[in-house]
Amino acid sequence: MFKPKTLLFAFLAGFVATLLFHQGLLQLLHLAGKVPTAAWNMDPSPPLGVPKVVSLAFWGGLWGIILWALIHKRSGASHWLLSLVLGAVLPSLVAWFVVFPIKGIALTGTLIGGALLLNGAWGLGVALCMRLFGQRA
Repeated sequence: MFKPKTLLFAFLAGFVATLLFHQGLLQLLHLAGKVPTAAWNMDPSPPLGVPKVVSLAFWGGLWGIILWALIHKRSGASHWLLSLVLGAVLPSLVAWFVVFPIKGIALTGTLIGGALLLNGAWGLGVALCMRLFGQRA
């Protein structure tokens, strides 16, 4: 489907969008007193002990490939709107119904809204990074 270079760029776009857009917005919300958790968590993540933010960015990179596969043929406003909506919804659904139950995290209204907001910013970040990497919709 994609050339290896495009797959690499999509992964990097998701990775970078996690570090800059997702975590950047989380830090802004933290500084505003809206969320208790600060961004760029360097605590070790089991089982490999890599920093949690690196683990999150890795998964963001994999999601970046999926998101790019879904939006790369769109152009104009629909490209950006789709990156926002799919970026917000798809990773959030997996978090709510797969990751949270595995980790024993109760789903709350705050987590629902926060996930949609942070992941929507991530989705826009992926689309912007792909544009900056020379990958046009």
